[in-house]
Order: sequence, then structure tokens, then C-alpha cells
Amino acid sequence: MSSDDLSICIQGLGKRYEIYAQPTDRLKQMMLPRLWKAAGRGERKYFEEFWALREVSFSVRRGETVGIIGRNGSGKSTLLQMICGTLHPTEGTVHVSGRIAALLELGAGFNPEFTGKENVFLSGLLYGIAEDELRRRFKEIVDFADIGGFIDQPVKTYSSGMYVRLAFAIAAHVDAETLIIDEALSVGDVRFTQKCMRYLRDFQQRGTLLFVSHDTSAVLNLCDRAVWLESGRMVMDGTARDVVEQYLAEQHANDRNSTGQKVALRVSAAKGSEVDAIGRGRAATDIVDSRIDILNGKAQRNLIEIFEFDESRINSEFGAGALRIRDVRLCGEDGQLCQLTCGGELVDLLIEADVLWPIDGPVFGFYIKDRLGQRLFGDNTYITYQDALIQAVAGERLQARFRFRMPILRSGDYSIDVAVATGTQQEHTQQHWIHDALAFRASESTMRHGLVGIPMQAIEIERAGANA
Repeated sequence: MSSDDLSICIQGLGKRYEIYAQPTDRLKQMMLPRLWKAAGRGERKYFEEFWALREVSFSVRRGETVGIIGRNGSGKSTLLQMICGTLHPTEGTVHVSGRIAALLELGAGFNPEFTGKENVFLSGLLYGIAEDELRRRFKEIVDFADIGGFIDQPVKTYSSGMYVRLAFAIAAHVDAETLIIDEALSVGDVRFTQKCMRYLRDFQQRGTLLFVSHDTSAVLNLCDRAVWLESGRMVMDGTARDVVEQYLAEQHANDRNSTGQKVALRVSAAKGSEVDAIGRGRAATDIVDSRIDILNGKAQRNLIEIFEFDESRINSEFGAGALRIRDVRLCGEDGQLCQLTCGGELVDLLIEADVLWPIDGPVFGFYIKDRLGQRLFGDNTYITYQDALIQAVAGERLQARFRFRMPILRSGDYSIDVAVATGTQQEHTQQHWIHDALAFRASESTMRHGLVGIPMQAIEIERAGANA
């Protein structure tokens, strides 16, 4: 691979800090070694060495997305600061090609006394953008940040979410070839996080992304490769799936070993199994979790708060326009609008759309996503109606209904993308797609692992007889 194909090249990188027990030791270290050297005596150190990073080497190709994972104190932030040039290495080299935009620690690069507007120009100039160009892009930056009148207030008055909104908006509009994100998306509301994730996926098509997160599911979702750091050294560099699986296995083992339970590490690929296909025309079987009363009992209830659809607050949408979605709502078994539901309860997702032009074969669909934009599940109406073509005329309103049991969800924010298209599964035209049409929040979850919990029809322990 030629150097022209690389965005980042790191060789033998290391960063050492000198830890002094008391302030006077720092003064002694500055003066006494020179005197001893002049007197021909051996040197003495008045500090302890701490290597935050050592012997790290890897390269990132142009257009590649690489995740950096590791526990707190593993050296991730130190590595990023040296890549960005805000920290000088003690040993090794870093070569970076093209302009880098970075979101490191919260508010880095902002002057707290300046207003948001002044910090936009300050940061833009530091990135090398001309003032005239910044003025042309200013409205786009402000619209992306969506902090309203706070853009004219000192950033010291901002909440952590506002800091991230403004910082990300600036980074998204400086034409960077490489973007570095250090846990910035852990702050902020679900709608803005979704907007950022959509931007990152679009950026992946044209630039290089270095993504640091403790959220391994986000790394799996975004990254081609992952690099695992531990105690300042690189443990593994490989595909995101392989690295994350090894990392999680190691963390699980460490957690268990710390409690005295010895756990041997073994990561193996799951074997394939035959699946009985469900044929058309079979009646649907509703699976109710036998533990539903326990799962949603007073002590540990998977309560889900649903926020109403507001057409005036649509954040992102697209489509050809033959149909337009006018309402999206979740209803309970009684048909009433849900403001609260629980994991495992039966719900109806209703999507209503106005027909603006005559069309044949409308296809409604949805995705439920977590806060990072990972699609947890979804479905559409195509298979159900492919042999019964619906013809719609202008002026009609169509309603699609999806009935399912709400899965048991981990605590956090979620959203629903809804869409209506024309065509087939393989070839279709999106007439109207709304990102984050509905938002909801799950709390007090019984979920501990995975993304969603599905209803269990039965959970049993049986005596299988004596050991052979």
C-alpha cells in the first residue's frame, strides 16, 4: 500500500509523563542532574515514569472507518490528541494527510467568554477556512446546531448538549477529509444524536472516520475495523466484530475474576441451524411472555414513554411526493393513543398518508432504532399485499397498521422511522420517508445484555436423568 492511500500512519507511538510526588522534586529535577553530570556523578531521577501510550503502530486507509475501544485509562484520548497535533509524542511518529476535524473533550477549542457565533468563526479559522467562506456557511452551521437564540450567548452559559451541538455542527461544515469523534455522541437528545449518526454515515462515503466509544454496539454499527487499547498498548487490530467480541469476552472474564469466579476466555463462531419457513396464509400466533407479570411488575417495570408525532417538528425527510405521511401514532389494544406502554404489551403502529397523485401499490414500512441509529427491527406491507394491488386516487387518505408486541427494551432513547413507497422490495421509489417520526424512552429495564428482549413462550428446567 502506497503512502498516498493512507490518511493516518502511526509508527511506534508513545507518550510519557513525569509524575512528581511533591513540587520541590520538579525543581530538583530541573537543576541537580546538571550539577551531577558536571561533577561526573551518576544521574538520579526525582519522578516516576508513566507511559500513557507506548509502541502503538497502525495505519488507516483513505475512506476507512476505524473504531478505538478500551477501558478508561487505556490511552484512547491520548492517542487522538497526538493524531490531532494537540499533544506531542515522546517517541514514534504520526503522519496525517489532509484536514482533520475533531470532537475531543467537551468544549475543546471554544473560548467560554465568546458567544456561539464568535466561536464558530474562531474554530473555523483554526481549521483553515477563510472568513468569507465561514460567513457563507454560517446559516447552515446554525441550522444544524439548532440551539436557537443561544448562538448569540456566551458558550459558558451552554449546557453540555449545546456544546456538542455547536461543536459537531462546526466539524460537519469544514470540509474535513478525516473526522475524529471521541465519545461526543454520548451527550445530547435522541433526535440530534440521530442527525449526527446520519451525517456520519454520509461522511463515510467520502472521508475517513476515527470513532472512539465505550458503546461497542456503536462501533459494530459504524466501523469496518477496530483497534483495542489496554494500559497504553495495542492489544488487537482487526475487523470490528472480531475485536469487539474478544474485548467483551475479556471484560466479562475480568469482571467475573474480580469476584473470585474464574472464567476461561473462548470465542467461537455460532453454528448454523435450519429454520422452518413460515408459509403464506398461516395464521399468526401471538407469543405472550409467561413472565410478563413479573417483568412489568411494580418492582421492575419496563416502562416506555411515547412522545406524540408533530409534523411541524420533522427534522429530516425526503421523497418523490406522490404520498405524504400526515400522522404516526402508537395505540394500545383498546385503540386508544398510547402515552405510556410496557415491554411485552400489544401495540398498533398506525401510519396515515394523504394520496396527492394517483398511484398503484403503496408500500408502508417502519424501522425502530436505538439512540445511535442502529435499526433494531422493522417491517413493511409489501409481502402481505403483493398479490392484491391497491390502487389509490388523489384526495384519499390511507392508513397502515402494524400490530406487534413491544419488545423488552434497555433503558434509553429510541425513535421510529416511517416511510411509504411505490414499487417492489427490490425496486421502489420512496414517496415520503420521515426520520425519527416518533420518539420514545424506555426506563427501569430488566434488560442487561443485547439490544432488545423478545417474548419467551416458555422457560423451563427439567431433570434429564443421572449422569452416564
